[in-house]
Amino acid sequence: MRKEKPLVVIGIATVAIVVLSVEAKDATAQWPQWGGPNRNFIVHAEGLADSWPADGPERLWSRELGSGYSTIAVDDGLLYTMYRRGDDEFVIALDAKTGETAWEHKQNAPMSEAMKEFEAGPNSTPLVVEDRLFTVGTNAVMHCFDKKSGKVLFKRDLADEFDFPVPDFGYSCSPIAYKNLVIVSMDRNRPGDRQGPQQQEATEGSVEGQSLIAFDRETGERAWSKHDYRMDYSSPVLVNFGGREQLVMLMQRGMIGVDPASGDRLWYYPVPQPYGENYATPVWTGDNLLLVTDGSRGCRLVELFEEDGRIIPRDRWTSRKLRIHLGNAVRVGDCIYGSSGGRAGAPAFQVALDIKTGKRLWIERGFAGATCLHADDKLIILDEEGHLALATATPEKLTVHAKCKITESRTWAAPTLTGKTLYVRDNNRIMALDLG
Repeated sequence: MRKEKPLVVIGIATVAIVVLSVEAKDATAQWPQWGGPNRNFIVHAEGLADSWPADGPERLWSRELGSGYSTIAVDDGLLYTMYRRGDDEFVIALDAKTGETAWEHKQNAPMSEAMKEFEAGPNSTPLVVEDRLFTVGTNAVMHCFDKKSGKVLFKRDLADEFDFPVPDFGYSCSPIAYKNLVIVSMDRNRPGDRQGPQQQEATEGSVEGQSLIAFDRETGERAWSKHDYRMDYSSPVLVNFGGREQLVMLMQRGMIGVDPASGDRLWYYPVPQPYGENYATPVWTGDNLLLVTDGSRGCRLVELFEEDGRIIPRDRWTSRKLRIHLGNAVRVGDCIYGSSGGRAGAPAFQVALDIKTGKRLWIERGFAGATCLHADDKLIILDEEGHLALATATPEKLTVHAKCKITESRTWAAPTLTGKTLYVRDNNRIMALDLG
């Protein structure tokens, strides 16, 4: 039996987890998708300030925007995000320097009763690929736009065309690009069936179906559709293990790795979860590790081995010391830093875990449930109550250099950084801040 370098998978169920061991792009890199250039909330930056005035960093501009949790993509001088007004959702492009509207597109997307509880999204983040912009609304309608003009190049109604039941809180998967493909997930659940047994848990190889669908990004035609798992609110990530690229997707009760070119399944890993909902993107560390966690059970580090040509996932450790529901974490060196707490509005803490053992290194109070990103050896933390902080995280402690309140309503969208400019939105406004 031949054994190669192990790969580890960590489980998380909220916004995302960030890993510093992944190589970031150069200083001019944009933020084209969910999680940034490498889909991990790490970006290269230089010359960020070491502290801020009491009232926070300088605001370059601020303007009203409708509600939504879609984060902000940035490319070639334009910002892209989504927002809601009433039963209509909008895709909007804004001038990055002024915040002025370059173009926007309206799509009717009535709210369900469950969506009204949390102001209804949109939840998915736009994807920029070359001259095109891809978006998916809460009603699971996918659009492809010319990114400069806003012209609709094609449209696919996933729920209608593929008999896809829209999740209770609206579609949330942020699309991902692979070569000439754009890949999305679809929940094969039927209403009332969310707590039933996981389909195909023990089967080997690909399962025909359409839980994952790849579209040709030029024509919009379906390239492949595979599997019949129950998907959820999480978004996929691309990883490279043993020189082979694969798409990793967290589902309701498991995680799969598939060949992004064909959709064929490479491995399956069961992930226990209590509520039938997983929110977080599996986090790829670049050294064969992935992270998975939820707001109830905690987190786990899973190791992938290659044995006789097959990829085998195995637990390395589990911990209840980091429980992420709506938020994310980052990995810096051998440490994982994140916001640990229960469901929305519940008490939360900033926590550090040792990546090798899962041991908690420290706990820091003073923040609500938070998202974060890492740049210029600094941790930028944004909590759901609108507090923005600049900090340095080490295995010994969290040093907060500056903290201020910058938004007034719920702030679940993670911040976006390009160069020295931080873009932030809450459920009322969007703004640009100078962190230089």
